[in-house]
Formats: sequence, structure tokens, C-alpha cells
Amino acid sequence: MNQIIIFVFFILYLFFQLLSAAPAATQQRRRQQEPTYTTFVLNATELPVEDYYDYIIVGGGTAGCPLAATLSQSARVLLLERGGLPHHHPNLMSQEGFLATLLAANPHDPYSPAQSFTSDDGVPNARGRVLGGSSAINAGFYSRADPEFFTRSGLPWDLNLVNESYEWVERELVFRPHLRTWQSAVRDSLLEAGVSPYNGFTLDHAKGTKIGGSTFDASGTRHSSADLLRYARTTNVKVGIYASVERVLLTSPSSTTSSSSSSSRVSAIGVLYRDLRGKHHHAMVHEGGEVILSAGAIGSPQLLLLSGMGPRPYLSSWGIPVAHHLPYVGHFLYDNPRNGITIVPSVPLEHSLIQVVGITDSGAYVEAASNVIPFASPPYSVFIRTPSSPLYLTVATLIAKISGPLSSGFLRLGSTDVRLNPVVRFNYFNNLVDVERCVNGSRKIGQMLKSRALNDFKFRNWLGEDDFRFVGPALPQNQDDFLQMADFCRRTVSTIWHYHGGCVVGRVVDRDLKVVGVESLRIVDGSVFSVSPGTNPQATLMMLGRYIGQKIIREREEK
Repeated sequence: MNQIIIFVFFILYLFFQLLSAAPAATQQRRRQQEPTYTTFVLNATELPVEDYYDYIIVGGGTAGCPLAATLSQSARVLLLERGGLPHHHPNLMSQEGFLATLLAANPHDPYSPAQSFTSDDGVPNARGRVLGGSSAINAGFYSRADPEFFTRSGLPWDLNLVNESYEWVERELVFRPHLRTWQSAVRDSLLEAGVSPYNGFTLDHAKGTKIGGSTFDASGTRHSSADLLRYARTTNVKVGIYASVERVLLTSPSSTTSSSSSSSRVSAIGVLYRDLRGKHHHAMVHEGGEVILSAGAIGSPQLLLLSGMGPRPYLSSWGIPVAHHLPYVGHFLYDNPRNGITIVPSVPLEHSLIQVVGITDSGAYVEAASNVIPFASPPYSVFIRTPSSPLYLTVATLIAKISGPLSSGFLRLGSTDVRLNPVVRFNYFNNLVDVERCVNGSRKIGQMLKSRALNDFKFRNWLGEDDFRFVGPALPQNQDDFLQMADFCRRTVSTIWHYHGGCVVGRVVDRDLKVVGVESLRIVDGSVFSVSPGTNPQATLMMLGRYIGQKIIREREEK
């Protein structure tokens, strides 16, 4: 009996040892999986109430992360991000989690990596709220800007530095995708539909059909602009997460004692931000330093307005003290509309996000994806027994995105609380050129649906004919009828999450991206663009962060 008791105690001892060891092992695995940049990432609650830096970057997104990594090579940098770490959200890190992340987007939860909003046009949309920004929640397609972008953007580009900056990004996080069933069929159908030549795999913008880069590696793991922080000089940079910047701190002209010509101008001296516990912090810049907004096309104009920089009558109507009259803040806001069709294929398909693109000569880009989504039976159904395990449905999409666009909208405050979404309206298809481009892209999809390459995805109907099974609206039967096609474009419009503008070059910022009339304040993100850079903007936004960082370092060295 004593031997049995001793044996039982021995088993219990081993059991509790295993229990105590399991969390330690889990923590060890977590430490092994955490990116190296987490060594200089702090929750905002751990940051000092006041501190001084050479550069304060607001927004750890697509442009903000490479900008911080670059500036840290020669200056002390604080990067403030309102969200958390991407690798703490498993759905973010895989292609399969793309839709789940967007469907779970929450407008108010600070821990949600995507913040949902609906424009005044009635189109649902989302913003990145995580280190890496929208590059951590997007479809991962990587393609450089079209050559026309560099002439139309209003910036004096050094194209050698542009190429160096693209290459710097690409070495860390761009991969060649492996095409499987759906993407291969889409490539072939584009060529059948006349989107030629075939350019193979290339990161360059090239008319015809091509395979682009992906920020998902061979194992399906996502890489984002946050990974570019690996290049940062660790002793020179701090990254504060869950830090909501409420306003840019400014000096008024009257408070400046200098006799220089700049003494009559407002100057940025720091930012005020709040941590998750509600505690306020002041981050201030040293003399000669800068505050740089990289909060995106929604966040940057919103923050300017809340800081008293915008149209004087509008700010006064909100009771916001006017620091500097900037009439075009929030104006010239654009979003590239997305239109297309979705089918249930007759054969099983894998998860695939955008890997192939057709760059037409008629102002439209055609892309595709396939997803496996959960299918729920109706609740309280009398006729359908609820399955014990979930059912899944494969869907495949063909997407048309227009270049430009030319239609523009605006951003207005919805609240003086920076954590709440502003009011935005994009005015999709207000310009008839955009309508024409959408019709061209939709007709190209119609031609693809008639290609041999897509025949295998049809079902045989009760008349013995092969046809597609559409989920949602199909293309009009008569695709030669422009009015019917234009109606389809307006009726089915959605977003491809490529919104930009609101602080555009020549209106709000100058050719060096400095805010007009304000010292020591710059904007480096998609809000400065009045045109989208090619098929997908993330490559150019990451390049922009690196590029402007290099330019600032050169300016600093010349002083």
C-alpha cells in the first residue's frame, strides 16, 4: 500500500512539474517567435511622462516604420503607434486570416488591429491599427509605382534614390509567390482576354499580365513594414505602442524670440499622447528636430484639424483654437473603387490573395483572389440540422480597380476624440472618366469569363449547359451597353483599401513634404498623394519612408 501511495505522489509530482513547466516553455517559444525589434518596443504606459527626441513620428504604419528605422541611424527617434504588435494576432500572420481580420474589424476596440469605418458613400472600409499599419492587414501584393506616378505626384524625385529605397525594402520582406490553381487560371485568362504581353514575375509596373511580389513568404507567413524596424539602430529608437496622439504641440509666432524670418511662423515642438490607462505624456523635439505625421490618409488630416491646423471657419465651428489657417486640409481625398464578380467554383480551391495582375491600356487593373469561408446554416431552421462541425465554402473573385481616380471627396471631424473615426466621403464615380475606366475593367472581366482558362470552374446547369454560379451580382448580359455597365459600377462599388490624399502636395505640404507655413512639421504617408501609385500602393509607401528618411539625414548633415 505504501508503495502505491508513493507511486501516486510521484505521478502527481510529475504532473505538477509539467504544469509549471508548460507556461515557461510557452513563454520560451513566444520569445523565440518574437521579432528582434520588440527589444525596443514599449507599451506607452512604460514611457516617461516627458522626454526629448530629435524626431517624433506619429504612426507606425506602412511609411512610418521604414522612416523610423532610417532616421535612427543618426538621430534619436520616437515612433508612436496607436495599436499593438502584429505577431500577437495570429490571423494577421497568415493568408487564411485576411478576411477574418477585416470581418472582425472594430471601430472602438483599441486591441483590434483593424479599425472599421463606413464612408458617407455607404461603403464599408477599414484602417490599420497595429504596428505595420495597413501593410499588416492587407492582401500582401507588392508592385512598384507606374512611371507616370513620379511625374504626376508633384514631388522632385531622385530616381536613383527611389530605386535604392525600393531595393532596401525588398531585401527584407518581398517574395516570389507560387501560383496554384486559381491564380494560374487567372493569368491564362488575362492573356486570352488580350492583356498582353506576359511579363512573368516582376516587381516593376509593366503593361500586360504579370506575377507581382508578395509580402507572404513561402510558408504563408506575413511580413509587414514593421519588419523593417530590424534595420533600426536600437540605441537610438523607441517604439511606443497603444499610444494615441491627441494633438501636435505648437508654439505661436508671438512666443518666438528669434529675430529670423521664421519667427513669424508657427512651429511644432512635440506631441501630446495618451496611453491605455488614460495618462497623458509629452514627447518634445530638440532644437532642429521635427514632428513627422505618418498616420495615413485618415489619421494625418484628422490630427492636423485637431491640432488647430485647417480651414479657420471650420475649426472655429468646433471650438478648436486656430493655430494656422490651412484651407485644404481634408480636401482632395480619394479612394480607388473596386468592382467585380464572385463565383462558387466547381472544384475546390486554395486560399490565394492577389498574386497576378492584368495592367490594361484602358485605365483599369484586374486582380483576383480565392478564399475558403465558413458557411452557416440559418438559425432556428426547421429543415436543416445544424452541423456538428462548421461547413466551408470556396469562393473566387475577379476584381477591377481603376487607375487614379479623378473623383475626390473630403474628410471632416466626427468628434474631437482622436480615437474615433472622422467623417469621410470619397464621391466614387463623380468624374465620368472614372466611370469609363470601371466599365473598361468590368468588360475585361467579362472577356475573361468567356476564356477557356476558366471553363473548369463552371457548373453544368439543368439544360446541360456549363455556366458560372455567381455569389452576388453578375455582370449585365449586354456588356456593350455602356449605361448598363455604368449602373453596375455604381451599384456594386466597394473599396480596395487604397484611399489616399487629404494633405496633398502643393496644397497642405510643399515639395519636401513640410506642412506649408509651419516649422518643424512634415507629413510622410499616402495623404500627400493625389494619385495612387500603380496597382497597389504599399511598395511605394514603404519606399517613401526610406526615401524621405535618407533625404532628411542628408539635410541634417549639411547643416
